[in-house]
Amino acid sequence: MDLSKILSISGKPGLYETLAQTKNGLVVASLTDGKKFTAFSHEKISSMEEISIYTTDEDRPLKEVLKAIFEKQNGEKALSHKSSAAELKAFFKETVPDYDEDNVYVSDIKKVVNWYNTLVEHEVLNFDEDENAKEDSVEEDNVDSTEESKE
Repeated sequence: MDLSKILSISGKPGLYETLAQTKNGLVVASLTDGKKFTAFSHEKISSMEEISIYTTDEDRPLKEVLKAIFEKQNGEKALSHKSSAAELKAFFKETVPDYDEDNVYVSDIKKVVNWYNTLVEHEVLNFDEDENAKEDSVEEDNVDSTEESKE
């Protein structure tokens, strides 16, 4: 799953997919309605790969948080981002038990839950690819070490 092409644009609701790069910004398409437009370089654009969540130890990449929610929900949608603050906090605590409650606000949790539901709805989340890539790299390492031992 490549979240680097999925973007959040400050001031605009929802998530967007990168289609092309222009001289002044990016051509993007909304995941919800498919409308295309140019997101200019002066706008605050964040790739899903760059976002992380504060935890008590170290920051956790959003991809790991989304994977934890995906596994907890068995690939189904999570509760609504419009749920009560108490429900959202309880859900997030079950999913990311070590999240920093002082620095992660309810608005952040709402955003993550909304993003997760949008990504599931549009079938963007696919963690099987990540597992296959890990297995392939392990197999390559084993082949390399076997070849080195023969020499």
